[in-house]
This record gives sequence, structure tokens and C-alpha cells, in this order.
Amino acid sequence: MQLKLISFLKTFLPFSIFLLAIQFVLVNKVLELELYYSTLAIYSFHILATFLIYLFLVIVHRSFSDKTGFAFMACSLLKMLAAVLFLLPMMLNDVVKPFQALMAFFIPYFLFLIFETIYAVKLINTK
Repeated sequence: MQLKLISFLKTFLPFSIFLLAIQFVLVNKVLELELYYSTLAIYSFHILATFLIYLFLVIVHRSFSDKTGFAFMACSLLKMLAAVLFLLPMMLNDVVKPFQALMAFFIPYFLFLIFETIYAVKLINTK
């Protein structure tokens, strides 16, 4: 279990830091956008959610390896619900440019989802 988590973190942390740096520079230096949530808050959500999902998948895979795919689907659904709850205050307030704020959240959301999917498939294919 530890070996799988360490292997995951060796790729996940540089991936996350790279994406965070790119979005931070784009939002704050190049485009100079005023968003409802800071880039750090958005990436804190994504990094925490992705790590917890993978940790849960490793635990499920260790105990019930045939149920890992179902666990991934359930975690993906819960992550979608958490994203809606995270974005709810922004949607209920008068945000000047809501499309930009949503794109600042959902572009990394889908990149982290692709990353999760790749590692979930690797985990499912190990016996």
C-alpha cells in the first residue's frame, strides 16, 4: 500500500505544482483576473480530493480488488457533489464574470479527473 501511494505521490505532486504555477501566472500576471476563489483555494480542493480518492481506492483495492472500479465511480460522483458545494457560494452571489471563475475551476477539475482515471485504471489492472 505504501509503495503505491509513494509512486502516486512522486507523479502527483509535480503534476499539481506544475498546473498550479501555470494557472497562478495566467490568472494573476498575464490576464489579471479577479476571481471569486483564489487559485490556491481551487488547487487545495483538487489536490485534497484527488489524494483522498486515490487513498480510498488503494484501501478498497487491498480489501476488495474486484470492487475498485465501483469505488472509483462512487468517488467520482462524490467529487462532483463536492465541487457543486464548493462552487455554490460563488453561484449564489453576484459574481462579475462567472464564466471565467467557472473555467478557472473546471479546467483543472477535468485535468485532475484524467489523472485520477489513469491511476485508477493502473490500480485496477494490477493483480
